Amino acid sequence: MQAKLNGQRSATLQGRYSAQHNAFGVLRLAMACGVIIAHAGPLGFGQHNLGAATFGRQSDLGTLCLYGFFLISGFLITDSALRSTLRQYVRARVLRVFPGLWACLLVTAFVFAPLAALYENGNLDGFWGHPEGPFDYVTTNFLASMEQFPISGLLADTPYGQIVGGPSAIDGSLWTLRYDLAFYGIVGILVVTSVLHRAPRAVLVLTAVCYALVLRDFFTAPTWSSRPPQHGAIGPFPLLGAFAADWTLMLGFLFLLGAAARLYAHRIPVTRELAVLAGVALVGSLWLGGFFAVGLPAFAYLVLFAAVALPKRLSGISRRHDYTYGIYIYGFPVQQMIALLGGARFGMLGYIVLSLLGALLFAVLSWHLVERPALGFKTGSGRARHRRTGRTASPRPALIPNLVTVAGAEARTGRHKAGGRHSRSAKDIPATAASPRRAKRPTETAASFLAVPERTRKDLPFDPVKTPTSRSRSGRSHRAPTTSTTTPPR
Repeated sequence: MQAKLNGQRSATLQGRYSAQHNAFGVLRLAMACGVIIAHAGPLGFGQHNLGAATFGRQSDLGTLCLYGFFLISGFLITDSALRSTLRQYVRARVLRVFPGLWACLLVTAFVFAPLAALYENGNLDGFWGHPEGPFDYVTTNFLASMEQFPISGLLADTPYGQIVGGPSAIDGSLWTLRYDLAFYGIVGILVVTSVLHRAPRAVLVLTAVCYALVLRDFFTAPTWSSRPPQHGAIGPFPLLGAFAADWTLMLGFLFLLGAAARLYAHRIPVTRELAVLAGVALVGSLWLGGFFAVGLPAFAYLVLFAAVALPKRLSGISRRHDYTYGIYIYGFPVQQMIALLGGARFGMLGYIVLSLLGALLFAVLSWHLVERPALGFKTGSGRARHRRTGRTASPRPALIPNLVTVAGAEARTGRHKAGGRHSRSAKDIPATAASPRRAKRPTETAASFLAVPERTRKDLPFDPVKTPTSRSRSGRSHRAPTTSTTTPPR
């Protein structure tokens, strides 16, 4: 009987997931590289994002990777929130996103942009005092609102600049960060209100509502292959600006789907048969239509299945050295610079290889010089922990606790010793007092992201993916860069 119960548990997401041994790291790394590969079309050659034609204009390689980022982020961020106080949660999120972003803004504004100005104009005349100069770029985007994408009117003659008809974004992938921060904030609210711990069904309800809205757009569209319509902007909000309603819905649905998967991991079956069915549904919807109604949930299932089904030896990738964030935020400017220098002459494959290597170089520097030192402030350095505890605890693989039964399990650990006259029964002992102290698991370092297109100033020879329009706090309207005919985000 016990063997049967163990078999049933191992067939669920909870039974197969280990916090220390999973493939989320390698999946995120592959998705970051996928964004660069997808953007090779518009940034290097002025073409569609790779995969757009194959997927019937419903999506493309870069956008699928973006969806995967937000799904994984929802899962890992929720897991982090369940194990943290609000203060720890906020500190972890800030230290994971902003130091790397600030360094990227400085490198982009004061290294890439001056080099591009010297290459295009032969001097820096008018560069520093331009209305959209490097100082404005850093200060305007300091909190990830990304209300300015070009710098000093540069990159108008690159393949991507010719698509948009003027100065083009130097780092268009950063437009998704505001969505990340907004969803992190929503999870923080769920922590404060105890909804995440005491009423997880509320997250399930929110996920169902978002999916219902996605289905409404799908069934009211002219064809099964039509992209969801734009519904205007939401906001603006202080610090972050406005959000495109269509992207908020789509990315929010994926993020909430990941959060719900974490909360109800003990209810989600994970089998090869279901993975095969999900794969068939995904491929069929991309070729025949219906991706947003059928293919999107199928894609989410495949990502979660891959995270627990891929070989355990892949779990070490990105665990010690997480270059994913750096590859994502530096990929776009590296590709723009390579395109400016004529990298297209090496062909599509050569351009992609140069882009990946260049992005990896800056990602390595970002991780070792900025991101990892910043993350040390979350819980202190290992040496400080060693001084406090007298020893360094070795991490052990941890399985996801069943959110529904964990309270009962903790209560059972507090049972009194037999024969104790004045001992209290297990039910009288608070779970928090009865449960043994456990070493805190290091908070995951996941951050979602992707890349996308930018404002288009002239008609294109094809139908570009429409990108969200936001309104800055000053009242000016801005459009996130469109790397494509391409995709959007992060």
